[in-house]
This record gives sequence, C-alpha cells and structure tokens, in this order.
Amino acid sequence: MLDKSVGNSYSPCEVLRCIQVGLLCVQEKAEDRPTMSSAVLMLSSETATMPQPRTPGYCLGRSPFETDSSSSKQDESFSVNHVTVTVLDAR
Repeated sequence: MLDKSVGNSYSPCEVLRCIQVGLLCVQEKAEDRPTMSSAVLMLSSETATMPQPRTPGYCLGRSPFETDSSSSKQDESFSVNHVTVTVLDAR
C-alpha cells in the first residue's frame, strides 16, 4: 500500500491510521462515515479515538447477515451491479 520510493522513512502507526480513516470514509451507510472535520482530526491526532471500520460499501453490497423485512431479499446470495458503460466511437 505504500509507494516504494518512501522506503523506510515512515511511521507504521501513521500508515495504519491513514488506512483506518480511509476505510471509515468508504462505509456503505453514509451515517457510518465520519464528517470531514472528524477525518481531519483522526488524521492529525495520535490520541483521537477511531471506531472500527465495517465492510466497505464498494465490496459486494449488503452483507448477507444483515436482517431485512423482505424474505425474498434474504434468499439472495448475490449482488446486482447497476453500472453502465458508454463506448464512444469517432465518426
């Protein structure tokens, strides 16, 4: 995760803090993500408390272990990708 040009001139604690803040910022539910001021505080302070990140939103969608009121959704073991691709052709 680190650029090789950094060599050994880094603090492992700072790298882990940056990774954890990054994971917190990509939580699937917006209410689980830190505010910008909280993220800056977590990055700049060694003593700031940080919650443990959950599964990032870009993984496979919702966790199959989350409960949902719809029984049909509980039986699904896959996620639907709603991504579209546009291919441009020159004239």
